[in-house]
Amino acid sequence: MGFIDRLFGRGEREVVANVPKTIARGGGVQAFTAMDIDSPVLAEFLRDGRVSASGVSVSETMALRNSTFFRAANLIASSMGMLPTHLMRRTTAADGKETIGKAKDHPLYRVLLKRPNAYQTAFEFKSYMQLLALLDGNAYALIVRGIVRGKANQILHIVPLKRHAVTPKLSDDWQLTFEYRRPGGGTVTLPASDVFHFRHPITKDGLKGVDLIDMAVNAIGIAAQAEKAAGKVLKGGVMAGGALETEKELGDEAIENLRESMRERQIDGEAAGEWLILEEGLKAKPFVTSAKDAQFDEMRKRQAEEVSRFTGVPRPLLMFDETSWGSGIEQLGLYFVTYCLMPWFVAWEQAIERSCFSAAEQDADELYVKFNEGALLRGSLKDQADFFAKALGPNSAYRTPDEVRGAFDLNPIEGGDTLPKPSATTAKQPKEPADD
Repeated sequence: MGFIDRLFGRGEREVVANVPKTIARGGGVQAFTAMDIDSPVLAEFLRDGRVSASGVSVSETMALRNSTFFRAANLIASSMGMLPTHLMRRTTAADGKETIGKAKDHPLYRVLLKRPNAYQTAFEFKSYMQLLALLDGNAYALIVRGIVRGKANQILHIVPLKRHAVTPKLSDDWQLTFEYRRPGGGTVTLPASDVFHFRHPITKDGLKGVDLIDMAVNAIGIAAQAEKAAGKVLKGGVMAGGALETEKELGDEAIENLRESMRERQIDGEAAGEWLILEEGLKAKPFVTSAKDAQFDEMRKRQAEEVSRFTGVPRPLLMFDETSWGSGIEQLGLYFVTYCLMPWFVAWEQAIERSCFSAAEQDADELYVKFNEGALLRGSLKDQADFFAKALGPNSAYRTPDEVRGAFDLNPIEGGDTLPKPSATTAKQPKEPADD
């Protein structure tokens, strides 16, 4: 359906033509035309009307039905959601010594690590916000403040706002506000201190992140066309492998009988690969090209690679390559964290600090947010044992026994909060030979 057809509702009347008027206006189905301001058809078109180079209008649903895009989006969103997010504090003593620890006494600590709001876990909240940043370029949440342990204006909850309902505004004197369109109607202007704004690291105007579907619209559209072409080849149940030739002239009845026989064989795929019994001097002439020669498979693989480039997820994690699994899995995980997730770590940490820290906390520069990316890089038990053995010394220890035990969720031990002392025994240096 073209632009004019969709805009003026041509085709919508066919959808609701057989719906009784009592249901159409009074029940669950409403006979909207595309010109109605509340028409879901118009809303869908205006929201998802991305036309790709292949001529296909790419919607969000179509993008998520692309296996490569869905896998990449799911992998990034779930990985960010599963990682612990800690509120940290650095303090400096009178002697200048700096100490770093978790700010468990701060109300924001539990909000980030455990329960951002009443209906979402930390995993669900971060995964959802991350997915919106991928699909929409932006994710917005309302910061709810209250009194905690006698202190006012403390963060109690962070509640996601409705999609496509928030617009950031920057005034002439560079004051940031957010225009929020209420689901029930009406618009309210929210100050920047009341909105948590998480966006894609790349922006066009410095305020709103880029929409990943907009960026990958051509790759997704061509991939959809390739899937459609392959589906048409397989739709009949049996691929056309050739033609039937004869030097005789077949009558209309013979042609129709032969055609009907071929239709019966194509009803299901059980006859695939079987030979036909030819009559009337017919000869089989196989086609030179096949579905593989038509490069449908190659085109689909090519487009899968194109889609993957927009997400930054390594090919093996998208199930492209089978040879990279095994000995290279550790390096593959390191690549994923370093080149795909690390920009998102920084975006999350700085967005929380910008939106959730008070002006006094930002000026003090004591609090900061840290994602524990080490949860994705733990490796095997042998790798962990080797790493912590080196971390404990004996002559160059940089971790305490309690820190190592804490990594395995073990309780502290007596004296485990101090670094191991260097070994008393040192290797003897060889004596230099005496001069003759």
